[in-house]
Amino acid sequence: MGRGETATVYRARSARTPPPLRAPTARLTGLGSGLLTTVVMLAVGSLSSLVGAPPTVYGFFFLLASAACALWVRTADLVTAPVTAPIAFAVGAVPLSDGPDTFGGHVMGLVTVLSLHAGWLYSGTLLAALIALVRRMAVIRQRRLERVRQRRRPSRPPRSPRCSAAERARSPR
Repeated sequence: MGRGETATVYRARSARTPPPLRAPTARLTGLGSGLLTTVVMLAVGSLSSLVGAPPTVYGFFFLLASAACALWVRTADLVTAPVTAPIAFAVGAVPLSDGPDTFGGHVMGLVTVLSLHAGWLYSGTLLAALIALVRRMAVIRQRRLERVRQRRRPSRPPRSPRCSAAERARSPR
C-alpha cells in the first residue's frame, strides 16, 4: 500500500437475535410496589381534587401507575400487580369523593366515584395484568432456553496432562 491508503476490514455479523427489551432494574416486593402505587395515586387524587382537574387526568395517571407497578415488581411477586392496582385506585379516589360530612356520605361519594370511573379502573387493572403476564411468559421462556442450552453441551473426556491425544486415540475405550 502506498502512502495515504488505508485498508477497511468488514466483518460479517452473526445471525443473533436482538437483545430483549429490559424492564427497569430496580425491583420492588409485592408490598412495596403496592404501597408505592397507593401513595402515588393518593397524591394524584389529592392534587386533582385541589386543582379541580377532570377525572380523565386521574384515570390517565392511574394507567401510568398500574404499568409502573407491573414493571417494577419482582418476578416472584408478579401476581400482586393486578391485585394492588384497584386498591390504589380506590385509595386515591377518596379525596375525589364529594358528599356530606358524615361517614355514610363519604362512603356513598366514594362508591359514586368508583362506579362512574369503572372504565379507568378496569383498563388500568387489565394493563397491569397484561404486563405481568407478558413478563411471566418471558421468564418461563428464558428458563426453558437455559435448560435446552445446558442439555446441548457435549460431554468432554477429562483432560489430563499425562494423557496425550495420541494415547487417547490408541485407548481401547
